[in-house]
Amino acid sequence: MPARKMRVEVYDDAGNRYTISFEGRVTREKALRVFDMVELLGGMPSIETESEIRGGASKIDKVRFAVERQLPLVWFTAKEAHSIYETELNEPISLSTISTYLSRLANHGVLLRSRASNKVRYRLVTQTLEKVFSVENSR
Repeated sequence: MPARKMRVEVYDDAGNRYTISFEGRVTREKALRVFDMVELLGGMPSIETESEIRGGASKIDKVRFAVERQLPLVWFTAKEAHSIYETELNEPISLSTISTYLSRLANHGVLLRSRASNKVRYRLVTQTLEKVFSVENSR
């Protein structure tokens, strides 16, 4: 069996990035150990309950909540996220603020970003084991 590579990037609450690389024979047990290390480092910040979000959560948490709830599997633009945010949370927010927060969520690995000329689209990163771990054949 050829050697495999696995790389995991985790961002903590302060915005620091941790990169864990593993090369060799990747098994389920070894992947789960790496996943445990990610959990020890703080993992991905968890989304709060709906009542906590509607109450006193930060705007970036509210943007993430609206996207996770209404746009979990599709590509979307900042305009679409803006409309969803205002409909879902019933509070105004500027389009530039939404764009800023979507960009930050993409930089933290929560969203995927795709650019085509002047159009930027985002998609929520799915949290399956294959998506979290980047496993590829070594050459």
